[in-house]
Amino acid sequence: MPEILEVESARRLLGERVLHRRITTVHAPDAWFLKRGLTPRGVRAALRDTELITARRRGKLIVLDVDSGARLALHLGMSGRVIVDGEAAGDPLIYASNRDVAAWRRFGLTFADGGSFYLRDPRRLGAVELDPDEHRLGPDAFTLTLAQLRAAVTRSRAPIKAVIMDQSRIAGLGNLLCDEALWRAGIDPARAGASLTPDEAKRLHRAIRDTLRVLGRRGGSHTGDLTSQREPGAHCPRDGAPLLRRTIGGRTTYSCPLHQN
Repeated sequence: MPEILEVESARRLLGERVLHRRITTVHAPDAWFLKRGLTPRGVRAALRDTELITARRRGKLIVLDVDSGARLALHLGMSGRVIVDGEAAGDPLIYASNRDVAAWRRFGLTFADGGSFYLRDPRRLGAVELDPDEHRLGPDAFTLTLAQLRAAVTRSRAPIKAVIMDQSRIAGLGNLLCDEALWRAGIDPARAGASLTPDEAKRLHRAIRDTLRVLGRRGGSHTGDLTSQREPGAHCPRDGAPLLRRTIGGRTTYSCPLHQN
């Protein structure tokens, strides 16, 4: 499932391969995939005969700046993958099909040089919009400071996992990265955010930073030490205790009852 690491891989590919190429055709066959009032006619009018000039990212949102002044936003959802000139960004998805089925190409652009970009989404949970409200997102997880983390979590009585997975508080962390970071920090994901001590907040901040660095080097959010044990009956890779499987923040959650408290 695309989290900040996968979205950054997609942004990088777009930045390397789609900028400064004249758009001749806008592929928008699925009106439902276009959000916040955008229509197939509207997106075609906004993008045809323009060029994308920068590829940015905030959390899991990709923003492509257009030379006309518009901003094209891409959400990969749960199974979206960026394909440029036939090349897909990042490692294959592990919880969704990686087949290139034409009906799964929810949005795309064709360039004057004959190349193309497509957003493929088997589960149809991604989205495309114009001129997004980027301020609705919290600080990006890659640049998250300890002060920002404290501000996000220590005022909330919601479970700490739900808090750090809330994109309006911290942008970019999803289910796998949150479980991995909390496991590395030794913090129970069901604990209230407000219950964290200053030392625990420091530990969590360091764990988030280390998780992004290590898993980014390995190849994605699915490469965590805990991730390989996300199945019924599995044991903690650190101390061998049977893992707890719960639903927290609406998501299936794995944690160790021995060292996460």
